[in-house]
Amino acid sequence: MLHWSSDRKIRILVTGPKEQVGKALLSAGEKNDIFEVVGANSSAPDLRDKQDVARVLEQSNPDFVVNTLGYNSVVVSEKKVDLCYLLNRDFLAVLAEICSEKNIPIIHLSTDHVFDGHYASGYSEDDQTIPLGIFGKSKWQGEEMLRGKLDQHLILRVSWLFSPWGENYLTRSLTSARENEDMYAADDRQGCPTSAEDIARVVFAIIRQLNENAGAWGTYHYCGAEVTTRFKFLEAIYARGQQHETLKAQRLHSVLRSEIYAKAERPASSVLNCKKLLRDFGIHQRPWRTELTKVMDSIYAD
Repeated sequence: MLHWSSDRKIRILVTGPKEQVGKALLSAGEKNDIFEVVGANSSAPDLRDKQDVARVLEQSNPDFVVNTLGYNSVVVSEKKVDLCYLLNRDFLAVLAEICSEKNIPIIHLSTDHVFDGHYASGYSEDDQTIPLGIFGKSKWQGEEMLRGKLDQHLILRVSWLFSPWGENYLTRSLTSARENEDMYAADDRQGCPTSAEDIARVVFAIIRQLNENAGAWGTYHYCGAEVTTRFKFLEAIYARGQQHETLKAQRLHSVLRSEIYAKAERPASSVLNCKKLLRDFGIHQRPWRTELTKVMDSIYAD
């Protein structure tokens, strides 16, 4: 049973307040009348130490924990294996144990990289997981840890995340377009770009319904509407950027993913089927092109 009462806001602890979705949750929470969103204390605890992590939860006393903390660099994960598993698996195992003891549900963000990308029509939650590389394996093992330790959990797999913050495909592409005359992107790699702010919207909608005893725990998928390729996503970023500034880039080149992803394998298809989320929570996908316009307009407004 959840322990929230209607005479106060629902308190949400975000474990990774500096991550893209963490920032989106905190930003949206400032203007929300239902949720009080707090970030985990910046004085980071020992993520393997149960007492340290428990102290963070006791200080914030949340009704829900949203775990946005993770090691998300696909390439660097291949070199920093221990750190990748610490953030994507070991910390989650400790957090799940504590939340189980304290009866606190966890909403956990995972990834399309738990699939090998050979199923182009879109992966459902029941499809076989074949994670690629250290990043995908660590995220999959983190999911399994959570499933085994806490009944009240919801795993939300997302793909092709972009936002105004930090390093992501959008911000990297803008930087490259300002510095280089030629840009390259894979046209044989498909997926659905998803904004961090859109994910924050989805997380809030899920928590509101879970708090009303929806009881729909388990694994779900969410991504922006409309399948595209990395190259076409780059074209959209470039076109919008050109409306705001004169970019140095003159030529966009479509290439094979094997030509630019030599250091770490990516799924050929990152398309996620989101019908289960619609069925259980009534949450519709938003077009990524609309979200891209909003995010880029916010970048140039700053």
